[in-house]
Amino acid sequence: MTESHPFFSPKTHGFVRVAAATPVSHVGDPVENAQAHLALIRQAADQGVDLMVFPELSLSAYAIDDLHMQAALLDEVERQVAVLAQATGGATAEHELIAVVGAPLRQGDALFNCAVVMGGGEVLAVVPKTYLPNYREYYEKRWFAPATARTEDVIRLNGETVDFAPGLIFEATNRPGFVFAVEICEDYWAPLPPSTRAALAGARILLNLSASNIVIGKADERAMLSASHSARTLSAYVFAASGWGESTTDLAWDGQATIHELGSKLAEGERFALENHLTIADVDVDRIGLDRLRNGTFADCARNEGEAATVVPFMARDVPPPLGEGDREAVEGVGAAPLRHGAARRATSPRGGGFALIRPLDRFPFVPDDAGRLDQDCYEAFNIQVQGLMRRMAATNGERLVIGVSGGLDSTQALLVACRAFDRLNLPRSNILGFTMPGFATSEGTKSNAWALMKALGVTGAEIDIRPAAEQMFKDIGHPYAAGEPVHDITFENVQAGLRTDYLFRLANQNRAFVLGTGDLSELALGWATYGVGDHMSHYNVNGGVAKTLIRHLIRWVADRELVGAEASPTLHAILNTEISPELVPAKDGAIQSTEGTVGPYALNDFFLFYISRFGMAPSKVAFLAHQAWSDAGAGQWPVNTPDGEKVEYDLATIKAWLRKFLIRFFQTAQFKRSALPNGPKVVTGGSLSPRGDWRAPSDGNARVWLDELEANVPD
Repeated sequence: MTESHPFFSPKTHGFVRVAAATPVSHVGDPVENAQAHLALIRQAADQGVDLMVFPELSLSAYAIDDLHMQAALLDEVERQVAVLAQATGGATAEHELIAVVGAPLRQGDALFNCAVVMGGGEVLAVVPKTYLPNYREYYEKRWFAPATARTEDVIRLNGETVDFAPGLIFEATNRPGFVFAVEICEDYWAPLPPSTRAALAGARILLNLSASNIVIGKADERAMLSASHSARTLSAYVFAASGWGESTTDLAWDGQATIHELGSKLAEGERFALENHLTIADVDVDRIGLDRLRNGTFADCARNEGEAATVVPFMARDVPPPLGEGDREAVEGVGAAPLRHGAARRATSPRGGGFALIRPLDRFPFVPDDAGRLDQDCYEAFNIQVQGLMRRMAATNGERLVIGVSGGLDSTQALLVACRAFDRLNLPRSNILGFTMPGFATSEGTKSNAWALMKALGVTGAEIDIRPAAEQMFKDIGHPYAAGEPVHDITFENVQAGLRTDYLFRLANQNRAFVLGTGDLSELALGWATYGVGDHMSHYNVNGGVAKTLIRHLIRWVADRELVGAEASPTLHAILNTEISPELVPAKDGAIQSTEGTVGPYALNDFFLFYISRFGMAPSKVAFLAHQAWSDAGAGQWPVNTPDGEKVEYDLATIKAWLRKFLIRFFQTAQFKRSALPNGPKVVTGGSLSPRGDWRAPSDGNARVWLDELEANVPD
């Protein structure tokens, strides 16, 4: 495997590297400003940037008032536009990217506040500002005409004629999904920003050139607008505001720069900086397209409110070509751990696209790295589970429930939810009937944890040894184990799993109760459940919408806050330290049966599940993201309280092998189980696998198309 393979380039997987540029401004000096622009263009090109945006009127500076009406200044602005355009590409250019620069430009007898879009060594088009503020400290109508005042849809600039209109759509002819639009400062403060219609017309990246001055609290307001606008338009929003160097006659500037995608912040620049700098992130235009594909409301709005837009085509920096005969220049740093909060690694060949991914990327998509966000997620997840169970009990006039308590993670979480629900319904916890049912491989550790937990929680506990019933069934069906042979096959396992569930249902009948399910979202994705009369079935399953990786943190969260009583916390921590096992097959050579040894690490499986079920991403892209997130245990952040022993890493070969098995299980062998799931609340943003909810698929499908894509595009 060589790191020059196209797989290792973010561009191969639908990422566009964007930058918000914050140059030091020189008041009324286009020549000096152009030099600052050139330095940032060089820096951006060296870091693999595809698209960069400068602040509003960045060539002239914004706060120059009546100097905007001076012919000498306007003439120099046009000359410097030509200089900058030549730096953005072409046959002899050192750099190759798209730059969007702010400039005051004339059309006929009017002056416009413009965004000049340049690339390939030329000006591609010019976008005039639509809404001109003329209130408080702004007096733009004194100097500029609004976009509606233009006399035609072209402008002559340095002897060339280019498109001149708001709402233009810029589309890369060689990079699917690389489509952007531009608006200027006040435009996105309007009730209907021009970029809204641009997004409806297909733009996936929205750029804002701003010279918004700073006062207390305004930075939060701008960030809120950018985040909400990117969420509502299902887009990425790149905001670049003027900074140090603007005239402080009456105002001040902070140089705020932010990049948002689908409502989430990807990057934020330093405010009040004194140096030229870039804020860089990789925008996932492929993900944006997949989200729009699934969102019928977006499509309906585009049909109802969208308008035809002029498309300006351009050639973007190429994705690296597939490997062929002959040498290809290797790229330094490709395939290494992601730089989640830093600058891109330098590459030997920027045109090759060989850079580590620059964007926040959680190793655990269901478990955020940020401690505050994790606390909020645990609070919401736990209460969603609790209220779901409360509502079901209220609807059925239920006063008792039956639950199997194994001493493992899932049954523990379900029992915690039950206790909290009973507390809130003013029902005695003694009405929770917990049963531990040891089989042929049950360890003393898990059984003792189960008993300790039931006693600490004050539920009614009991024990039923399923081995005599299992032995009778083995004898009845003629299984070799009944004749003394050590055959521990799937029948051996499922006889035990089925008996446990059978007992629970009959106990529920006997006690006028219902069976509380314990299986989680990750197990449903993998089909890791005994179908029908097995752990697949219950009267209500509170864990069906919760991923295994989140359940660990939920139990720890409940324990640390003593939400069900302090007595249970030591046992909860002991359960967290127990290896995940179905305990259906006796230990061999001292090693217990390992769930993750069979189905793969839940950390990887949950990663695969999130990106495949939530976004429908191609397996090769999922493998790329997993490699970026998991290839270096020492890079990036881990969720708070993650034990050191769980801070592991996986190479690409391991990721590919487990992803292959996940695809077979998810698309081919497990759907028939998901088509017959009991009720349970949807909890996580990745969605649920309920056939009545987010995931509806044929039980008779196969995984061929996903396996073929994986093999074709992920190197061995």
